[in-house]
Amino acid sequence: MSEQPAEHEHRVTPIELFFDLVFVFAFTQVTTLMSADPTWSGLGEGVLVLAAVWWAWAGYAWLTNFVDPDEGAVRGAMLVAIIAMFLAALAVPDAFGSDGVLFGVAFLIVRLMHLALFALSARGDRDLLAAVLRLTPSTAVAAGLIIGAGFADGALKPALWLLALAVDYLGPLVGGVRGWRVDPAHFAERHALIMIIALGEAFIAMGVGASDTGITAGVVLTAVLGLIVATSMWLAYFDFFSIRAHQMLTERSGTERSAVARDVFSYLHLPLVTGIVLVALAMKKTLAHVDDPLDLIPAFGLFGGSALYLLTYSAIRFRVARTLSRGRSLTAVVFVALLPVAVAVPALAALALATAVWLALHAYEFIWWHEARATTRAQRVPTREVGQSG
Repeated sequence: MSEQPAEHEHRVTPIELFFDLVFVFAFTQVTTLMSADPTWSGLGEGVLVLAAVWWAWAGYAWLTNFVDPDEGAVRGAMLVAIIAMFLAALAVPDAFGSDGVLFGVAFLIVRLMHLALFALSARGDRDLLAAVLRLTPSTAVAAGLIIGAGFADGALKPALWLLALAVDYLGPLVGGVRGWRVDPAHFAERHALIMIIALGEAFIAMGVGASDTGITAGVVLTAVLGLIVATSMWLAYFDFFSIRAHQMLTERSGTERSAVARDVFSYLHLPLVTGIVLVALAMKKTLAHVDDPLDLIPAFGLFGGSALYLLTYSAIRFRVARTLSRGRSLTAVVFVALLPVAVAVPALAALALATAVWLALHAYEFIWWHEARATTRAQRVPTREVGQSG
């Protein structure tokens, strides 16, 4: 990513929002995959598919950060990618079964459209074109391996998926950031909006879970607690982190800015989204069985997903400042420690316990970080504030 900053800042456009709608469906389908096979194997398959879907979205976040998605050719190509991504999302529940080839081919089309648009847009920029060409081999190999996994059987299938994702995710690390550039406001806003979309999956999962059982007093109480947990996850991101995320980019320039954008947004937002999807899975199962103890996988989704979500903020802070978020790290440890309790009590009680931990964290942050939060929020730019955009 080049030494020169982007020439101008631009807002997220309607075509980008329309493009993101297909990922609402894709995230929902990942939860469906996990819910249909609530085992460690099913959970692992869901995480692998989610990682592939996320990387496809991340690529287009970089693309639309550089090119105008409202241009005719770009818009047309994005519409083709939307169709392909929708077909891939349709195949997600059986991506490790009979629909594996369909997912792989559709995924390949999504990735090739991304590379083609980037290459065409970079014809007058030698550094950017070189960066796109460095990324092309890993992208093509990864997509090809996922297609190959669709034809494979047994242990070879997940092995090919793992290899594909390793190649895909290592590509930008090996190729480096030279040649890329970032518009901070647009990039931060783009990721804030996808976080809103991911959190919407928790609401969808609760609605599906409630529809399986009907509305009872227990379901109503569970839904309220689930909404509090979802709101807590939203607050953890949008209260002040989204503002700092924007500042992380604006405070830097050149390759340093691009490296932070790659690491904090493209890489470390994946575990944030994964944590949300795991909690959504738990919500769905909890609402379907409010009086029964949670099975291990849904309990892990609720408590482990919350822990993963919080630990990621510490990872982001360590990447940027080489320090850890003590409150969120300790809360993540508490979530993990409470997992044995979660499988021994009724699902409603487990959800109430998780809700209490989340509320305790927010109370701590409100008191302990009151001045720091106020300072950060006061530094936001009103016309480009990410929290308002989301």
